[in-house]
Amino acid sequence: MATFTAVPGIEVECEHCGEACADTTIIIGDKTFCCQGCKLVYELLNENDLCEYYNLNNKPGLAQRIPVRKDKFAFLDDNKIQQQLIQYRDDDHTHITFYIPHIHCSSCLWLLENLHRLDSGVESVTVNFTRKEARIVYWQSQTTLRRIAEILTSIGYEPYISLQDMQKKKPRVQRDLIYRLGVAGFAFGNIMLLSFPEYFGNYGYSDAKMNEIFRILNVTLSLPVFFYSAQVFFKSAWSGLKTGFLNIDAPIVLAIVVTFVRSLVDVMSGTGSGYFDSMTGIVFFMLIGRILQDKTYQGLSFDRDYTSYFPLAITIIKDGKEVPTALPDIKVNDTLLIHDNELIPADGILVRGTALVDYSFVTGESVPVSKSIGEIVYAGGKQLEGNIEILTIKEVAQSYLTSLWNRDELKQKATRQESFIHLVARNFTWLLLAIAAMSALYWWKFDHTRIWPAATSILIVACPCTLLLAASFTNGHILRILSRHKLYLRNAGAIERLAGITDIVFDKTGTLTGNKDIPVTWHGPTLSRAQIMSIASVAAQSTHPLSKLISAFYHNIPRVPVSGFKTTTGLGVSGYIQEDAILLGNASFTGTRTATTHNDGSIVYVAINEQPLGYFLIGNQYREGISTLLQSLRTKGYSLSLLSGDNDREADYLKSLMGEDATLRFTQQPQDKLNYILDLQTKGRRVLMIGDGLNDAGALKQSDVGISLTEDSNNFTPASDGILEAGQLTRLPKFIRICIANKRIIVISFVISLIYNVIGLSFAVQGILSPLTAAILMPANSISMILLSYGLSEWADRR
Repeated sequence: MATFTAVPGIEVECEHCGEACADTTIIIGDKTFCCQGCKLVYELLNENDLCEYYNLNNKPGLAQRIPVRKDKFAFLDDNKIQQQLIQYRDDDHTHITFYIPHIHCSSCLWLLENLHRLDSGVESVTVNFTRKEARIVYWQSQTTLRRIAEILTSIGYEPYISLQDMQKKKPRVQRDLIYRLGVAGFAFGNIMLLSFPEYFGNYGYSDAKMNEIFRILNVTLSLPVFFYSAQVFFKSAWSGLKTGFLNIDAPIVLAIVVTFVRSLVDVMSGTGSGYFDSMTGIVFFMLIGRILQDKTYQGLSFDRDYTSYFPLAITIIKDGKEVPTALPDIKVNDTLLIHDNELIPADGILVRGTALVDYSFVTGESVPVSKSIGEIVYAGGKQLEGNIEILTIKEVAQSYLTSLWNRDELKQKATRQESFIHLVARNFTWLLLAIAAMSALYWWKFDHTRIWPAATSILIVACPCTLLLAASFTNGHILRILSRHKLYLRNAGAIERLAGITDIVFDKTGTLTGNKDIPVTWHGPTLSRAQIMSIASVAAQSTHPLSKLISAFYHNIPRVPVSGFKTTTGLGVSGYIQEDAILLGNASFTGTRTATTHNDGSIVYVAINEQPLGYFLIGNQYREGISTLLQSLRTKGYSLSLLSGDNDREADYLKSLMGEDATLRFTQQPQDKLNYILDLQTKGRRVLMIGDGLNDAGALKQSDVGISLTEDSNNFTPASDGILEAGQLTRLPKFIRICIANKRIIVISFVISLIYNVIGLSFAVQGILSPLTAAILMPANSISMILLSYGLSEWADRR
C-alpha cells in the first residue's frame, strides 16, 4: 500500500464510494481510496473474492469516512433483546429481517446475497429491494446476531434497528384476499364453461339432461364464492350501514345477493340457468381491483411514532462500566452515555462533557443549542460534538419527545370530505332502486309474471361494480405513477383530497431549505494557499454544520496536522497549525470589532494569530427551484403560508419568494402550527401541509393532506398522508395536476360504464335479460374499464 498527497485542482475519485479524495489518497495497486474505511471494505471483499461487486455498478459503495463504534451492536448479545427481534428460531437456525436503508442498486443485492462468503455461519440472505429489507437465516452455532450486524456495517450496509422494532410486529402480507380470489377465479371460469350450452340452447346445441347436471354444478361452484369470497364486500357494506353510511360496497352486495337469489330461484323452479357466471364474475373482478390497490398501499409504512427514531439500546454507566441497555429498561437516575451524533432518548441533566444539541427535529430551530453541566437536555435532540453523560430525570415513555407525540391535541383528525366514489355510489344506488321499483309497478299493471324478472334483472345488470373497478384501477395506477416520481401517498383518499386543496402550508427548515449545494463565499483579502490549508484543516476537525460546510468548500485542498484543537461551545473552534493559532467562530470569539449583518445567510469569522481576516458567508440553504415552485403555485391560485420554528432573520427574502399575500409565521411551536391549520379549516379551507420534522407531526396529521419531506424516501418520517423525496418537491404542481386528472378519469370511466348499463337496462326492464347478454356485458364492461383507466392515467402522467 502507498499514499500520496492529492494534487491541487485535480480531483481523484475513490474506487469504492466515488467521492473526491480530499486528503491524502490511499493507493492499493491501481486502486485509489479516499479513506481507511473504504480501503478496508475493498480489502475485505478482495480477500473473499467478492470484487465482482464493483463490476456490477460504477463505484457502488458508500463513504466509510465516519468510523462506527466497535460496541455499537453490543446490545444484540442480550437474549431478551434478541427474542424481541428474531422472527423464528429452532435448535439450529435463526431467522431475522433487517431494514438496511443503504440498499440502492444491483451491486447491493449481489453483495448481500453473498454474505455467506464473509460469514460462514450465514445460510442465506433474501433481499426485498423495494422495502430495503434483508431476511437472513443463520446457524446460531457458527455465528451470532451481533457479528452479522457488525459485518453488514463493516461493508457499508449498517442495519437500522429502532425501538419500534422491539415494540411492534411488522404487518404480514394478507393472503386471505389471494385465497378468496383463487376460489372466485376457479368458480367463474368453470361456470362460464358449463354455461355455454345454455348460451346457445336456442340453436339446438344442448341436451336437457346435461343442462340439468350443469345447472347443479353451477349452483355448487357458486356457493363458496357467495359464502366465502364475497364476504369481504359483505363485511364492508355492513360496517358502513351500522354507522349510517352507504359506501360503494353496499350496491355491489345488493347486486351479488339479488343475482344469487334470482339464479337459485331460476334453477329450482326449472325456468332457467340463472346468472351464476355474472355473480362470480362480479366478485372475481372486484377482488382483483381490491388486491391491486392493497398491494400498492403496502409499498411503504406510514404509521410511525417516536419509537421509530430512537435506537433500540443505549449505553448506561454502572459502577464505572459501560453497559448496553434496552431503552424500555432505562430508569430515573440512570447515567446515560450519549455518543457523538447520537439521539438523546430521555430528558436528563448534563453531568459530564459539553453538549451542543441540534433540536431542529423537535422544534424546527436550525441553530444548535449549547448546554453546560447542570442544565437540562431534552429527548429528541442530537448531540453534535463529542460524548456526554446525562442523569435521567424522566423515563423514555415520559420524556418531552414522547409527550409531544402523544398529546391528545396532536391526534385530532381533520373532517374529511366524502369520497367522490362513495357519493356517486350512494346516489346511484337510490336511482337504481327507483328504476327497479318503477319497472315493478309498470309490470304489476300490465303483466304480473314479469315483475320478478324485470326488477331483479335491473339490479343485476346495473350494478356499479365497474365504477368501483375503474376507481380501484385508476387510483392504484395513479398511486404507482406518483411513486415512480418519489411521491408515496397513503391511499386513494389522499389523491382526492390533494386534488381539492386551496391552501398550501410549508415548514421552512428541512423543507424549503436543504443540505445540498449550499453556497459558501469568502469575504476578505485573498487568502494564501497556506492560510486556506490551515482554515480547511481546523474546520475539518469540527462536526458543527457550518464548519462542515467550510471544510467541504475546500474539499480539493490537502489537510495538514492540527494540534490543540478546541471547541468553545456557542462561540467557535480553534486549533494550531505549527505555530499559527486559527480561530473560526463569531465576531467576539475571533476578535472582530465590527460585526457584519447579512440577511442572506450565516457568518463565520476567521482570525489567524489574533488578526481578523474576514468571514465566510454561508448562503441561504434553499432548495434549487424553490422560487419557480412558489411562483407556479401562486399563479395557480393557491394561498401560501410558511410556519417555521426558526427566527425571522430571512423574513424579507421569504416574502419576496412567496408573495405579499403569503402568511409568514416564525418561532412556531408544534401547538402553534396545529392551531394555524385548525383555524384555516374552520374557515372552510382545504389545507396541504408539507413538513419534515417531529415538530410538524400534529400539523401534518390535522391537515387535509399532510406530506412529509425526506432526503431519503426510506428514512423514517412523521406519520402523514404521504412521503415526498426532497429532490422532487419542485414537481408538486404536476403531482396536484395528476390528482385532479384522476377524478376526471374516473368520471369518464363512469360515463362509459353507464352506456353499458343503459344497454343492459333496455333488456332488463322488459324482463328478457338472457344469461348470454349478461355474460357479455359484465366482462366487456370490466375489461374496458381496466384498459381505459390504465391508458388515461399514463396519458395524464405524460402531459
